Amino acid sequence: MHRPTLVTALLLEGFTSRLSFGVLSFALPLYARHLGMSIAAIGLLSATTGVVSLALKPFTGALADRWGVRRTLLSALTTRSLLCLGYVVATTPAQLFGLRGVHGASDSLRDPAVHSMLAEYGGKDSMASTFAWYQTMKTTAGSFGASLGGLLIATTLGFPLAFAAALALSFLPVFALAAARPSVPADTAGEVPPPDPAPAATEAVPKKAQRPPGIAAYAGLGFLVAGSASMLTTLFPIIAVEYAGLSTAQAGLVYLVTPVLALTGPVWGRLSDRVSRPLVLSVRGFANVFSSLVYLLAPNLAGVWTGKALDDIGKAAFRPAWGSMMADVANRDPKTRARAMGCLTAGEDAGTLAAPLLASLLWTLWGVPVLLFARVAVVAVSELYATGLQRRQRRGLPLTVRDRWRPRAPRSDRAGRCGACGDDASGSAPEPGEPGEQASADVRQ
Repeated sequence: MHRPTLVTALLLEGFTSRLSFGVLSFALPLYARHLGMSIAAIGLLSATTGVVSLALKPFTGALADRWGVRRTLLSALTTRSLLCLGYVVATTPAQLFGLRGVHGASDSLRDPAVHSMLAEYGGKDSMASTFAWYQTMKTTAGSFGASLGGLLIATTLGFPLAFAAALALSFLPVFALAAARPSVPADTAGEVPPPDPAPAATEAVPKKAQRPPGIAAYAGLGFLVAGSASMLTTLFPIIAVEYAGLSTAQAGLVYLVTPVLALTGPVWGRLSDRVSRPLVLSVRGFANVFSSLVYLLAPNLAGVWTGKALDDIGKAAFRPAWGSMMADVANRDPKTRARAMGCLTAGEDAGTLAAPLLASLLWTLWGVPVLLFARVAVVAVSELYATGLQRRQRRGLPLTVRDRWRPRAPRSDRAGRCGACGDDASGSAPEPGEPGEQASADVRQ
C-alpha cells in the first residue's frame, strides 16, 4: 500500500482536524448560550484556550525540539480526540471551561510542531505556497465543518449529534499522520552536511546570541493581526443570529463562502513567493476594514455574506505570507525551530486571547457598532506597526526594547551583521536565498 509523504499527511491533517474543529467552533458558543452563559462569559470561555496555550508554548516548543515534532503532533491530536468525547457528555459551564483548558494544552503542543514541520519540509523557494495549500485545506474544512454544525444543531438531536460528529471526525488526522512515511527536508535532500564550525568561530558568538533574534517583534505583529481577526471570529455565530437576525441554519450556510475564497490561497502564496510578500500582507488590513463597515451598514443576510467574504479574502492572502515569514525566522536555527515557532504562534495566541475579551466587553457596554469601530482601529494600528517594523529594519534600528540599550559596535564590527535582525551573522552576510537574506529582501521592498 502506498503511504503518503509527510507533507501530504500534514495537508490531510489540516483538513481533517479543521473539519472536526469547525463543528465545535460553531456549536460551542451557541451551546454555551443554551446553558445560560452571558456574552461576557462566552468570550471568557473562548479565551481560556488561548490563556493555557500561551502559558505553555515557551515550554512545549522546546519539548518538541527535544522529543521530536512528529511524536509531539501525534500526542496533541490524540488529546484533541479525547476532548471531543468530553464535549459529548459536558452539561455545565464549569465542564466546558475545563475542556477548553485541556484544549489549550493540546494546542500548545500542536502549533509549534506542525508549523516547524511545514518550515522544514515546505521548500525554501515555495514556502508561502506550501503554507497556502495548508491554510486552504484548513479553511475549506473549517467552513464545511461550521456549516455541518449548523445543520446538525437544527435537527431534533441538536447539540449531542454535533459533538458526536466532531468526535468521529477527530480520529481522522491521527490516522493520516501515523500512516505517513518518513521524509527528508526538501532543501537538504541529497546534500552533504556542512562541516562543523571552527572552535574559534563558535567561541566568538556568545551563547545567548545564538537564539534567533527579532522574534519578539514578529510575535508582536502576530498579536495585532490575530487580535483584529478574532474580534469577530469567535462571536460571529451570535452576531449573525442575534444582531443580523439570521436563523441558525442561515448562519451556518454563510460559512460556505469561505471554501470558495480559500481556493485563492495558493494564488496569494505564489504572489508572496514570486512578487512581494509585504504587498500580500497588506491585503488583510484593507479587507478587515471594509468588512467591519459592511457589517455596520448592512446587518442583514446580504451584509453578513459580503462581510464574511471580505474577511475570508484577507485571511487567504495573509496566512501564506505570514507562514513564510515565520518559517524564515524559525529556520535561522534548525535546532530550535519548534521553540521559535512556539514563540511566534504565542504572539498570535495572545491576540486571540485578548480580542474576545475586548469584543465581549465592548458589546456588553456599548453594543455591536462600537465593537466594529474598535476593530477598524485595531486593524489600523496593526498596519502602522507593520510599516514601522519594516522601516526600522531598513534603517538598521533595533527590533526590541532590550536591543535599544545594547551598545552599538563600531562600524567595522557591524559589517557581518544581518540587516533583517541586527544580530551577528558570524562574520559573513547571508547568502542569497537564505532565510536572513529573504527577510532583508522583504524589508527592502
